[in-house]
Amino acid sequence: MSTASPRAWIRLPSGAALDLINPSPEAWTDEDLALRLARTYRWGGESRWAWPLSVAQHSLLVLELRRAEAPQPLGAAEARAELLHDAEEGFLGFDCISPLKRVLGEPFRAVGERLMAAIARRYRLPDWTPESHRLHKHADRVAAASEAVHCTGWTEREVRELLGITDPILAADPLQSRWGGSAWEPWPSETAAERFLAELRSINYD
Repeated sequence: MSTASPRAWIRLPSGAALDLINPSPEAWTDEDLALRLARTYRWGGESRWAWPLSVAQHSLLVLELRRAEAPQPLGAAEARAELLHDAEEGFLGFDCISPLKRVLGEPFRAVGERLMAAIARRYRLPDWTPESHRLHKHADRVAAASEAVHCTGWTEREVRELLGITDPILAADPLQSRWGGSAWEPWPSETAAERFLAELRSINYD
């Protein structure tokens, strides 16, 4: 019987390989991460539009909300933490909702945490403070509530009663004022990857 540690390799767009179980922070390029996040979809891939909503676009929305609500401008490290808060999902290829994560249990949680640890080292992400985490979770829930209605087709009542999200549902799309297009319309993968990568490069310094 083999005693070798388990491995789970995936091929990346650049041609590099990443071991999901023992991830190296140097295994991927920024382009790999951007494209993988742009090809990973929220809400099970369900959409009212021609494209599903990508994790890349969601991440940009959360960052935009945090910037709008911050009492003072976010530093580069804080902005990276917001932009990359779901980055491990791009490598897993799966945006797992919290109730299902609890059912999948410890092995799934451990894989996700190791991926996020590698991402945190690569991009020098700061630890959440109680206050920064509270503000982040609020922005994340507002984004989720708004996406559920405008992108996926849940009703407001369903968002409250079935999904259990009580945070505000926005009418205006914070991303539209910056990038144009139709409010709340999910972007094609190539567009989402390009915009995510540009944002990551703009804040990937201290």
